[in-house]
Amino acid sequence: MADILKTIIVAVSRNGTIGRDGDMPWRLSSDLKRFKALTSGKPVVMGRKTYESIGKPLPGRPNVVISRQVVIDSPDVDMAQSLPEALTIAEKLAVATGAGEICIIGGGQVYAQAIGFADRMCITHVEADLEGDAAFPAIDPDVWQAGETLAVPAGEKDSYATRYVVYERRHA
Repeated sequence: MADILKTIIVAVSRNGTIGRDGDMPWRLSSDLKRFKALTSGKPVVMGRKTYESIGKPLPGRPNVVISRQVVIDSPDVDMAQSLPEALTIAEKLAVATGAGEICIIGGGQVYAQAIGFADRMCITHVEADLEGDAAFPAIDPDVWQAGETLAVPAGEKDSYATRYVVYERRHA
């Protein structure tokens, strides 16, 4: 099952913030549309806090939630005790649904573990320094190659301008 792509999808402020008080410290309508397009039909892997901040399973995609204590009783959610277990479940779901990719969507603890073996990262760089209590790990340029880049000015429903970058893992 190694041919299933593992992709991190995240929005990160210039100073590394990804969350504050269980929510995102910005409103980015254009980025939410891109997130939906990137993840639709593909298994999404997230931690319990991220799931709780969303409030319900994301429609149109298998949801795998990592939690060691809490069990989410929903027919639309598969539970896992760890990231490796979540990825195993997500790979099976991807194979069963014909998806070639698993999307890892947060939060901070999940990203910190996943960055070590993800194949790709789709990062929306929020052009602001923001206070928060959840952060994304540093992107090591020796490990990650920035590819496709798209500057996105702030639209009327966006609090900040962004820069969308797709990073591919460099292979030794």
